[in-house]
Amino acid sequence: MKQIYLIIALLITFHFARAQKEVLAYYTGDGTEIRQYPLRGVTHIIYSFLHLRGDSLAFSGEKQEAILRRLTDLKKEFPKLKIMVALGGWGGCATCSPVFSTEQGRQRFTASVVDILKRFRADGLDIDWEYPTIEGYPGHAYGPADRDNFTALLRTLRKAFGKKYELSFAAGGFEKFVVEAVDWAAAMPYVDRVNLMTYDLISGYSTQTGHHTALFSNPRQVESTDHCVQLLKARKVPARKLIIGAAFYARTWREVPNRDSGLYQPGVFTHFIAYRDHERIFADSAGFRPFFDEKSRANWFFNAKSGVFATGDDLRSIREKVAYLKKEGLGGIMFWELSLDKPKGGLLDEIITVLNHKGTKNKTVF
Repeated sequence: MKQIYLIIALLITFHFARAQKEVLAYYTGDGTEIRQYPLRGVTHIIYSFLHLRGDSLAFSGEKQEAILRRLTDLKKEFPKLKIMVALGGWGGCATCSPVFSTEQGRQRFTASVVDILKRFRADGLDIDWEYPTIEGYPGHAYGPADRDNFTALLRTLRKAFGKKYELSFAAGGFEKFVVEAVDWAAAMPYVDRVNLMTYDLISGYSTQTGHHTALFSNPRQVESTDHCVQLLKARKVPARKLIIGAAFYARTWREVPNRDSGLYQPGVFTHFIAYRDHERIFADSAGFRPFFDEKSRANWFFNAKSGVFATGDDLRSIREKVAYLKKEGLGGIMFWELSLDKPKGGLLDEIITVLNHKGTKNKTVF
């Protein structure tokens, strides 16, 4: 009888271990302030960004190397924490297309990655190539051959990594990327997860306001987290490998007319504002009013007097996203980026609270 109980207990433990949702924090800081954030709820820190030097993964200098060492030292205090390094970023993959177009380039890059992971005791690589196959950063090379070359790169990395290191990539959260950029059936066996950049869906190039990180589509805006997830599920991408994205910043537009509280109106993009500054900048005393789109499950701020519109995640939209990923059976949530958050009572705290079933301030209804 004791053996039966032991087997049941092991099965339950295995089930909950498999069901654990991942929380991945992209991070660009210097590592000195990182312990002020609730790291016990974080499963991965992705240090951003390293770059290509020739055909090799490289640091920008000794400062970056010191930061990575500080981050990997965190594993002494948090033994389950994984530290990954990211390649690229917006504007950071200028030569990715030509380098990864040859077997020699892919092999040399892979060797350089393994060397860094070994030397710094890091746990894996995240590829943030924006974008293979389709146009991304202005002027960067891209073309149809990137689709197969990207799969070949993932295959080469996985062969070298084995089960020792993790491999993921950041994917555009918009339809064109999902449909054209990646051969999902060929690529997915090689990666542990895909980090969906389901933010900047209304980007800085837009001359009309909207929700830059909407959870659901609405008649005025197709692009959303759910739209991206359902497109990928239709392509048989395993739900457990899908990580949805949250934005720890707002995007703002000026010269927005006072119609429909500024939503889906013409405007001029200005800049982004870290979540840690939202309470101060978007205060009632500053002339801003908060709004919530019940269809898209997304919030925004509008100052009718100054004509400034702001869109981004807040505590409520974060709760909605965490509830959504649970409902859809997804692997977890990631965000850009940790140093934009408030150390206490911020968006990361809210993610951890909801994932741990500690209750929410507002009931979530889909």
